[in-house]
Amino acid sequence: MTLRLLVADDEHLIRGALVALLGLEPDIEIVADVDNGLAAVEAAKEHRPDVCLLDLEMPGLDGVDAAGRILGTVSTRVVIVTRHARPGVLRRALASKVSGFVPKSTPAEELANVIRDVTAGKRYVDPEIAAAALSAERCPLTDRELDVVRHSRSTLSVQQIAELLHLAPGTVRNYLSSAMTKLGAVSRHEAAERAWEQGWI
Repeated sequence: MTLRLLVADDEHLIRGALVALLGLEPDIEIVADVDNGLAAVEAAKEHRPDVCLLDLEMPGLDGVDAAGRILGTVSTRVVIVTRHARPGVLRRALASKVSGFVPKSTPAEELANVIRDVTAGKRYVDPEIAAAALSAERCPLTDRELDVVRHSRSTLSVQQIAELLHLAPGTVRNYLSSAMTKLGAVSRHEAAERAWEQGWI
């Protein structure tokens, strides 16, 4: 059986290496390779691959958000690859029903085996990433606080965030104030950076 694989990574050298090395495997066919999360979602809908191999940090949509959209519309498996595994990211990924989570340092032969395993219904999480996630602090923010903090990493105003989330500006300010207090941050941008460093957003 040939496994149909989609590869998404915004680093052209890395993506090219993954495509070349995994394409050497006799049972793996690369059906698409793209350089951002939104393109990965569209390519997954078009090609219906058995597995989507997604870089964690991509422009537009990160790997976890792209995985959530893909798995909401396509019957496939998702493996996230990352250079920097921030602790909370694994929890986000598992909550999105991702099947695999591996570092970019994983040898191609081992990565091919992970792809085969998740296709067979197994789940694989790199042991070091799993250990770091288990020892990490749990996120103290509510889902709504995470929403407003996530948008605070951009240059959007409170008014613009309110419009995006269909909330009143005062409600957004309340969520931001609560998040800043919980994270010990003096500004919404500092709160956003702290949440990002922990992998909560």
